[in-house]
Amino acid sequence: MLRFGANHTPSGDWFFDWMSPDRDRRRRDFEALAGLGLDHVRLLPLWPVLQPNRTFIRREAVDHVREAVETAAEFGLDASVDVIQGHLSSFDFVPAWLTSWHAGNIFTDPDAVQAQVRLVSALDEALSDEPNFLGLTLGNEVNQFLATSHPQAMPATPEDVTAWLEALHADGARDPRQFRLNAEYDAVWYDDTHAFLPSHAARFGDMSVIHSWVFNGTAQKYGALSEEGVRHAEYLIELAAAFAASPARPVWLQEVGAPMNHIAERDAPDFLERTVRSAADSASLWGVTWWCSHDVSRRFGDFPELEHSLGLLDENGAVKPIGRRFAEVAADLRQRAARPATRTVAVIVPVDNGDRPLSRAELSPGGGVFETWMRLAADGSRPALVTSNQASRSAMLAARGVDRLVDAPLTGRSFYSAVSDAEMFPPVTEGHAP
Repeated sequence: MLRFGANHTPSGDWFFDWMSPDRDRRRRDFEALAGLGLDHVRLLPLWPVLQPNRTFIRREAVDHVREAVETAAEFGLDASVDVIQGHLSSFDFVPAWLTSWHAGNIFTDPDAVQAQVRLVSALDEALSDEPNFLGLTLGNEVNQFLATSHPQAMPATPEDVTAWLEALHADGARDPRQFRLNAEYDAVWYDDTHAFLPSHAARFGDMSVIHSWVFNGTAQKYGALSEEGVRHAEYLIELAAAFAASPARPVWLQEVGAPMNHIAERDAPDFLERTVRSAADSASLWGVTWWCSHDVSRRFGDFPELEHSLGLLDENGAVKPIGRRFAEVAADLRQRAARPATRTVAVIVPVDNGDRPLSRAELSPGGGVFETWMRLAADGSRPALVTSNQASRSAMLAARGVDRLVDAPLTGRSFYSAVSDAEMFPPVTEGHAP
């Protein structure tokens, strides 16, 4: 059965709540989400609060995370927990032992890597006996720290990333019923300069994770309510499935939201419904976790404007129209009797012998693979994606159920923008972006 949940942005004090949790407010938050019929929350405690010194993990802060998981259980909610936060809503939360005079690299400094390993183990040990604990995500979009657009980038090679992931996934003693995942934003699929590769997203951890945001060039060039806009999440699910080593590997749509700088408020519920229903047509989908639970309070300064309007509920806890629509769509999709039918047509993703895309720009909005897949989807073909290595293996195609392959003409262009919060785009007041 498909899972439906929300990324918990604590009402009131936002993620600063982790510094001194308001337990009564958290209970109200979780009660409201359970009232929408959701079944899980994703919790994102701040890294500097958990581990303010490289060799010091605050027991009290870890206990606060456990309390949050226990509170979720009171309302019938399962809980996943992120470890390395990292980055949230255009703000970085990196502990002081990795900045300024102590500047270090998350991915390549051995002491920093081992500190992260200890934190992952500490949270796993503290939470593994909680019956509603789903598992850990290593961190939220930490791949943004090595993006060329980051003002204080931490450079790494793909080999460095592989070593980092191997270190943080290495603990074999954990409960196999609980997942361990890594989550990247879409540069992993679309940016040729990015050291995180599709294979990192699709072959480490217990399932693949995608974060789907249409302010990445999709809404600007096609319109958020276009086929390209509402199918963007579905496309990323199929792209993650293409790079998986097993056809059975699930994909979690861990973040998707309705950015009001490209979608008028009145159109947001329709964007949600069309996006979620399209995503649910992918047999690989594990679940949808909407970003986010509550609007960011306007008493906080310096947030990109769209962050104040992404919630299913407003900052005071009132359910918004988009929240009611999510509840309706989730209730309907949970009732489906069977998984979606196999996708028999597949667009080929050109890769090298190591399954590295020959051009990630061609996978991005504007690229040939993206536009070919979208054209087939709009025509009702329900396309999949396969790598060129898979395309030459009849057994692999048979396992995927693919019986027709489509080559994508290359466009030599990309509309992709790696600025993850799109601060430069003004709010939309009528209709959707042109």
